[in-house]
Amino acid sequence: MPELPEVETVRQSLESKARGLTIVEVKVLTPQVARAGVFEDFASALQGLKFLDFERRGKYLIAVLEKGLRLVVHLRMTGRWVYCAPEAPLAKHTHVIFKLSDGNELRFTDVRRFGGMEIVLAEDLDTHSALAKLGVEPLSESFTPEYLGELTRNKKAKIKSLILDQSRLAGMGNIYADEALFLAGIHPGREAATLSEEELRRLHTAIRQVLAEGIANRGTSFRDYVDGEGQQGQNQLSLKVYGRSNQGCVTCGTALGKLRIGGRTSVYCPNCQGGR
Repeated sequence: MPELPEVETVRQSLESKARGLTIVEVKVLTPQVARAGVFEDFASALQGLKFLDFERRGKYLIAVLEKGLRLVVHLRMTGRWVYCAPEAPLAKHTHVIFKLSDGNELRFTDVRRFGGMEIVLAEDLDTHSALAKLGVEPLSESFTPEYLGELTRNKKAKIKSLILDQSRLAGMGNIYADEALFLAGIHPGREAATLSEEELRRLHTAIRQVLAEGIANRGTSFRDYVDGEGQQGQNQLSLKVYGRSNQGCVTCGTALGKLRIGGRTSVYCPNCQGGR
């Protein structure tokens, strides 16, 4: 699933290509993924409107449109929202096509159909059923070591599960959680309440660092993820632990371990990250 760096990279791509362009026509090929909200018809509600900006909240993309409308997009596991020429081959799982005033198109594709887009009124954005539940943005000023301390205080949950909780940290996912915990030298199975102030400071710094590096590297591409121009990211070349179980630790050479925490696979170094 695209995580914060991947969604932010898509946002940046679309901002550079589609901001200021007008939606000339919308073709909905799969009605289930295009929700009209308070409007009767998805396509007619958007036709003729201009893309004023592209924003991100957690793992959600938000297209800012004229007339006080927002298009909330979630890529889920396999979703892509790509700017391309109209003559580009149409992917098999293309669900929505936006024809733009510069002659190009924005195409939403999703193999599994878990993702989707929904029209939301600007005044309803903060109370949207999904967005209202999201926690602090980990790259914002609101995310401080003190905030992380409050999250972990008296919590018996595993630290890996806690930082993956979208109601606490919006946008964190499995890849960057593993990478941050390795960088901070903290075992993913540690009970959150047992972390010291120094460990919390290290983890806070590590979370921000791995997310920033992921954005700088244009996201992590293993299978489905591409940016808003259809290009793969390069962050997979820099991963220290994620996807590397049984391989040698880049720091000490110890074989990396693997365990399940909260239904997610976690990869870690038994030496560098200590015990539970």
